[in-house]
Amino acid sequence: MSTALTGRWEMTKAELAGEAAPEILELRVVLELTAVTYAVSFAGQVADRGTYVVSGDALTLTGTEGPNQGRTIPCILQHRGDLLRICYGLDGTAPTEFATKPGTQHYLATYRRKVASSE
Repeated sequence: MSTALTGRWEMTKAELAGEAAPEILELRVVLELTAVTYAVSFAGQVADRGTYVVSGDALTLTGTEGPNQGRTIPCILQHRGDLLRICYGLDGTAPTEFATKPGTQHYLATYRRKVASSE
């Protein structure tokens, strides 16, 4: 599945611990995936990098630069066409559903594939 995920993904919606993150559009968050690496940028500036492994609907991120350097973040993902949803277990626990709840450190993000010519 990693090859199908390769490319640039623009975050369109996000929530943490049951609360929506309405400022997400102003931050212009982009997730860029190669076959084995990821980079997250805010308004064009890369803030976080690392590697990832996909196994079925499980995704494991390993940060190598930025605020998640040295951390392993278990996630679940759902990929359909130009849409990608990832629920991140920021506290190190793997999410079991695409939802967040108060008191948890699960972060749910929805991305849309970014066309190369629309920078």
